[in-house]
Amino acid sequence: MLKHGILGLINYREMTGYEIMQAFRDSLNFFWKAQTSQIYRELQTLEKKKWVEKTFVPQQGKPDKNMYSITEEGRRELLRWLSDGDLGLNSRNPALMKVFFMGEQSRENNIRYFEELKACCRRFLENLESVPKQIEAYSVYLDDKEKSLYWEMTVEYGRRNMQMYMEWAQNCIDRLKRDGDI
Repeated sequence: MLKHGILGLINYREMTGYEIMQAFRDSLNFFWKAQTSQIYRELQTLEKKKWVEKTFVPQQGKPDKNMYSITEEGRRELLRWLSDGDLGLNSRNPALMKVFFMGEQSRENNIRYFEELKACCRRFLENLESVPKQIEAYSVYLDDKEKSLYWEMTVEYGRRNMQMYMEWAQNCIDRLKRDGDI
């Protein structure tokens, strides 16, 4: 999946590894975490598959850099992945796995877990507040401004998902307190 995220980013424009990492941090990081080392490792794999090309750019007074661009083969892979029929609905959810077995702990510990979950979601929502400005900043690289509409849809999903988690966590807290007479 990371490889397709990288292909999608450099499909917009040629980028250095550092710029890819920054773009990940500013956009995809809200729903897909990637470490710098993972991005660089994946770039090497993409280059071996001939999905990206690397161009060495010497610089004066600064370290030299490598620019990555998507190849026609890489673009075909990106489009193949986008239309492969896999809706991307992942049934793995570590939070739900943990909740399923929480009967092994005290209610107080579990209430604390749900309170922490709500706080984490609240912080995530606060971080999303800066995203519209980031979308505006990155959209200057687009040949078709309508593409940023899909970025906005992704942010809206993130907002709604965090709100749902917060509501669900509060419902769990209420049930634990009510059913346990806490």
